[in-house]
Amino acid sequence: MPRDIAIDPVTRIEGHAAITIRLRDDGEVDTALFHVTQFRGFEKFVEGRPFHEMPSIMARICGICPVAHLIASAKACDQLLAVRIPETAEHLRRMMNMAQMVQSHALSFFHLSSPDLLLGMDSDPAARNLFGVVKANPQLARDGIRLRQFGQQIIEWLGGKRIHPVWAVPGGVMSPLTAEVRDHILERMPEALDIAQRTLDWHRDTYGRFAEEIESFGNFPSLFMGLVTPSGGLQFYDGKLRIVDQDRRMVIDQVEPPDYMDYIGEAVEPFSYLKSPYYKPLGYPQGMYRVGPLARLNIADHCGTPRADEALEGFRALRQGAVLSSFHYHYARLIEILYGLEKIEERCNDPDNLNEHVRAFAEPNCYEGVGACEAPRGTLFHHYRIDRNGLMTWANLVIATGHNNLAMNRAIEQAARHFIRGPEIPEGMLNRVEAVIRCYDPCLSCSTHALGRMPLRVRLVDAAGKTLDERERS
Repeated sequence: MPRDIAIDPVTRIEGHAAITIRLRDDGEVDTALFHVTQFRGFEKFVEGRPFHEMPSIMARICGICPVAHLIASAKACDQLLAVRIPETAEHLRRMMNMAQMVQSHALSFFHLSSPDLLLGMDSDPAARNLFGVVKANPQLARDGIRLRQFGQQIIEWLGGKRIHPVWAVPGGVMSPLTAEVRDHILERMPEALDIAQRTLDWHRDTYGRFAEEIESFGNFPSLFMGLVTPSGGLQFYDGKLRIVDQDRRMVIDQVEPPDYMDYIGEAVEPFSYLKSPYYKPLGYPQGMYRVGPLARLNIADHCGTPRADEALEGFRALRQGAVLSSFHYHYARLIEILYGLEKIEERCNDPDNLNEHVRAFAEPNCYEGVGACEAPRGTLFHHYRIDRNGLMTWANLVIATGHNNLAMNRAIEQAARHFIRGPEIPEGMLNRVEAVIRCYDPCLSCSTHALGRMPLRVRLVDAAGKTLDERERS
């Protein structure tokens, strides 16, 4: 009979998921399925709303990365207006998006994943949490709090509040950067940069303890996708689509984001509400690709800031070609924090960013618009159509977590094949399954746009479909 085992602390993922692991007759793992069991709804209930409401509505999809939805939505609305927003407004949007990267990546690394990295995958689950990190390494815990606080503070200073800001609007932003806010950011920047560099150095010194996990946590060939600058540099706010293969050979490059539907298809599976995007020329599921920090560093030729470029050299040394192990999402995440801080500092030192002209005004001039940016978890698309009255008639959202759906399923199956031994699920195995998911830092409620409590359930079944073991974190 199946049995439920309650395990504390609450699982460290953002979303509601279930996993089914199926065994063959010989007891070996046959397959593993990652179920996202929430219903997707935003694309339908925005129909009929005035398009200019979209940024503020879409920001409420997620409490962790609202800025990405705010900016992608505002960019789609810019296209509906057919205006060129003021240069200062673009720079300030970039700054807020980078602040979001810093705070979200800090949450993922310090609060969700550092207990495994510091204490070990098989450590006592009662202590394998943020409180355990505080006890074992107070400096690491404090650094995580301070770094996330800094990113959130920048968002609040620019947008008026830390969560669900409505500051980016069609045509630009609602308010300019003040000299006082600029000075506050620059005053706190040295501490933030020191934390980012210290944490990156710590991680490089410790990830060698996880050779088995590096080998089995989503370590397989795939395509990698993201936005890059015209020179192939790392890009969060704007840019063109690039896809490379496992050897970092170019598949497509400098593709305009509005053309995404020519290259990306979205499959639907009966076991999940989360769509499975794929690269159309290879078909489904062969066209699996990954997005997010690991993908962005695999596709980029350079970061464009001194410290991040130096760190990128170390990342490149992990493997000739693309870095394939999803375990190294953590490494890439820390490099992006460093890059984001350097770019924010660069923006603050540009006097033109104090210009008060930050918004263009116009009526709708186009009936269709696509906004794209890099969210913490990967490339984000907002695609809108309106009628002649400016009311929404259709929306399509391709969320960063969704891009990784095929890869997450493959990664869970790989980990299960490696760590499952016998008809029961050891606690360490359950934690490793969760740790594989945490590498991707999925926002499952974001990608399906749902509300509610977010437990994780793992079910082990034999070849006949009989449940052998079941564990739940709720």
